Amino acid sequence: MTTCKRLLRWASGIMITLGTGHLSLMAVFAWDDVAKWVDRGLWAAVPLARAGADGPADPAGEVLQNQVTFWAGPGSFAVPLILLGCLTWHLAGRAVAVPAGIGWGLAVWCFVGGVLLVPSPYFVGVVAGVLVILAARKQDRTRADADRESAPV
Repeated sequence: MTTCKRLLRWASGIMITLGTGHLSLMAVFAWDDVAKWVDRGLWAAVPLARAGADGPADPAGEVLQNQVTFWAGPGSFAVPLILLGCLTWHLAGRAVAVPAGIGWGLAVWCFVGGVLLVPSPYFVGVVAGVLVILAARKQDRTRADADRESAPV
């Protein structure tokens, strides 16, 4: 297995693990809220507007807790992170590196998230971003070397 492919497989594994772990923990810790969504029939189970002036008061904060559960679960970064991890895995299998800009974006986003939410596993996402950057650079160097070798003398 080439170095580029190995770096991308590690990066994708980290992304998939972070996203799946996040959704799994949310399901465990907020199971009651998720079960209420099913009881309500899922359609509009998480309203955007808070009850109050136009509707019944929410003294226990149930509407807010319902929204927090949504944004911590299916509305969070977890699903796109899993999808990015799957795409990275697929591209690694085809020996195609993810652009370094994606790695930089992921690394910066996870670093800022980690600084704002300490302690958190966000910093592990920085590792995935750096691995994507390294794989892109490795592939660029390999292409440059191949171009030099095939250039006419």
